[in-house]
Amino acid sequence: MSQVVKKIKPIFEEKVSPLVDFFYKLNITPNILTISGVILVILGSYFIYKERFLVAGLFILIGNICDALDGSLARRHNQATKFGAFLDSVVDRISDFIPFVALAFLFRENEIMLFLTIISIIFSFLVSYTRARAEGLGIECKIGILERPERSAILIVSLFANAVEVGIFLIVLGTFITTIQRILCVYRKSR
Repeated sequence: MSQVVKKIKPIFEEKVSPLVDFFYKLNITPNILTISGVILVILGSYFIYKERFLVAGLFILIGNICDALDGSLARRHNQATKFGAFLDSVVDRISDFIPFVALAFLFRENEIMLFLTIISIIFSFLVSYTRARAEGLGIECKIGILERPERSAILIVSLFANAVEVGIFLIVLGTFITTIQRILCVYRKSR
């Protein structure tokens, strides 16, 4: 968890607790929120491809909110399960990937932006993979300047601002730096 998210998370969970309690009363489970979130991100990705960036940003924002609420609901109402944690991680990878696939299709005629979009996909996955692999080796590696919440925020803001190219560049740069930070972290801790 990034330092930014670590600071914001308790405040966020306190503010959304009435909504989380409302979902609980409606028998909405964390897994339903997880699946709803990815569906909304997929819809948003379709609108990226159609160059309707404001609509895309709204769908992706709401999808990301569902993703944030699923964990809050699970923790607040003792619904956390190993399968739920696993499902959330798998769905996060889909939610990371799909908007960039839409961007790759959008930029298919622009070689530079297509290349940068593909690089952003690679390094976004490397950010997640380096941490997961480190943890598989028993090494804690929770460092990095651009984890999933920051990547999502940059994407959403760039969609709202109609500055997708700038967003992709920032994501490429940040995910590259984060990947290097994690490789160095594992190198230091494994010596």
